[in-house]
Order: sequence, then C-alpha cells, then structure tokens
Amino acid sequence: MKVLSARKRPPRSLWAVAAPALAVVVLALTWGRSVPPGVIVLMTAALAAAVLAAVHHAEVIAHRVGEPFGSLILAVAVTVIEVGLIVMLMVGGGEQSATLARDTVFAAVMITLNGITGICLLVASLRHRTAIFNPEGTGAALATVATLATLSLVLPNFTSSASGPEFSGAQLVFAAVAALVLYGLYVATQTRRHRDYFLPVAREGGVISEEDHAEVPSNRRALASLALLLVALGGVVGLAKGVSPTIESGVAAAGMPHAVVGVVIALLVLLPETIAAVHAARRDRVQTSLNLAIGSAMASIGLTIPAVAIASIWLDGPLLLGLGATHMVLLALTVLVGTLTIVPGRATPLQAGLHLAILAAYLELSVIP
Repeated sequence: MKVLSARKRPPRSLWAVAAPALAVVVLALTWGRSVPPGVIVLMTAALAAAVLAAVHHAEVIAHRVGEPFGSLILAVAVTVIEVGLIVMLMVGGGEQSATLARDTVFAAVMITLNGITGICLLVASLRHRTAIFNPEGTGAALATVATLATLSLVLPNFTSSASGPEFSGAQLVFAAVAALVLYGLYVATQTRRHRDYFLPVAREGGVISEEDHAEVPSNRRALASLALLLVALGGVVGLAKGVSPTIESGVAAAGMPHAVVGVVIALLVLLPETIAAVHAARRDRVQTSLNLAIGSAMASIGLTIPAVAIASIWLDGPLLLGLGATHMVLLALTVLVGTLTIVPGRATPLQAGLHLAILAAYLELSVIP
C-alpha cells in the first residue's frame, strides 16, 4: 500500500498550559456557589479557552501516537468526562433528570453524525472539490452506531416488562453489556486488526502517513499533553455544569422544552472534537474527521448507557431511554443518509448539505416539538 507523508505539528504554546490551569482555578472558585452574571461571562471565557487548549493537546498526542489512536484518545477522553457530567446532573436533577441521559446521548449522536460530519464534508469538498475517505472503516463505524442506538434508545419503546419507554432491570443490564462489548470490538478493529481502514486516504491512492517530516513530540511532551488534555476537559465539563443552571433558567424562561438543556450540554462538550475534526478536514484528512465524529457518537452511547445503568442502582425515579416518534424518524433518516454518503467513499457539498439539513431539523424540533 502506498504511503504518503504530510505535515502536522502543533506548536509549543504557553497559552495551552495556562488555559487549563485558569479553567481549574475558575472552577474551584465558583463550584457549588451562586454567581452573578459577570462571573458567568468569566466562566464562559475560561470554558472557551479550555476547549481550544484541549484541541491543541489532542493534536500533540495524535502527532505522537498517529491515527487512529489520536482521534480515539480524544473521543474517549471527552466522552468519559461527559458521562461524569450526566451522572452528576442526574443525581441532583430530580424528576427532570429521568430523560437527561437519553436527551444528551441522542443530541451527541445527531450533532456528531450530522453536524460535525456535515461541516467537515463541506469544508473538505469546497477546498478540494470532493471529500474522500475509506468507506470500509467508516461504514463499519456507522453500522456500530446504528446498532447501539437502536438497542439502547429505540427498543425501550417496544418492550412490555416495564411501563413507559424504559427497560426492566435485566433488559438494562443486557443493553449495557452489549454496548460495552460492541464498543470494545470496534476499538479492537480500529486499532489492531484493520487499522488501515481508519487511516486518512490519499487522493493518489493509498493512505497518508501520520509520520511527517516535522519533529515528532517526545514521550515526555506527549504525556504532559495527555495530562493537560484531561485537565482541560475536566475544566470544560465542570464549567459547563457551572453554567448549566443559567442555561436551564434561560430555557425555562424562553418556554422551551427541558430536552434543550441536553442539546446545549452536548454542544458544549463536543466543541473540542468539532474544532479538531474541522482542522483535519481543512488538511484533507476527512477520514480523521469521520473517526472523530462517528467515534464520538459511538463512545457516547457505548460508555454512557453502562454508566447510567450502574448509577440507576442508587438514583431515585425511572430511567427513560426510549426516544419519541419524531426522534426515531430523525435517527432512521440519519442512518439512511449516512449510509448513502459513505458507500461511494467520496462526498460533495450536496451530501454535506443533507446532513446539515437533518441537524437543523433536529434543533428546530427540539425547540419547537
């Protein structure tokens, strides 16, 4: 297989060290306190800086370990902390928290499969006429997401062991175990047995090497970036939780459904992956962008469902996972359009527009059901 080289080297920057530290300091000073609007603005600014720092450190790590490990590390790191945020909000959320996991996970799926994917395909196709990627790896990833979403978010509507759109205890255990097994199988396929299916595709044929002419970061620097990435992501999620009361108040004041809170949380948490994916698309590495987008959707389901299944042991109230009819239609349309986009191995702005239109419909229907 032909291997081409490319340039990819995130510079060493002092701000990338200072931003995570600032986010942690602001988080420590505001955690559990009622803060005025001016402090909310400061928290939002610190959150944005932490997002940019997280992207920087993720690129350093990706440059050191290569693809697809780099995108996998960022997707898993973001999702693990997202799961922690969901569980924390569910613990103190009362009755409204019964659907928080479902709303946030489905929002993550729609944002990644339609929003991040659509933007990246649009950026790459406008710059290079078409966006090219490997349909074998991308198709396998989409099939995994479709299976996980159906087992976890659709089937609860059609079971009869429990009333309402929820699983019984045994069914929830099965869904959690199936999610972990399928996600683990995907990771093994992506990183070991068929790693070449998930490497960026060269237009001349073959794949693009992640080992470029620029100096590869040392192990010490990569480990430092990994630590700073976790700190930055922790700051992002902690500050997102800190501003969530303001978000909930604003949603309620505007008369919008509580499910919009899950959408906003997903948008905030997925910012690092969105920026990293768009950067990759600009460099004509659409496969890396799709690894991030679809991998994030998969990690969101594969890690969140087992986590909330365990948390439900001590949480009061039901755990509602079943999607409404409108959202099931949007999920089916997303899988159908995604399949037709992936099969040729290349996409134009038309395919990008289709995905963005589905995302726009989801956001509009979330605000106005």
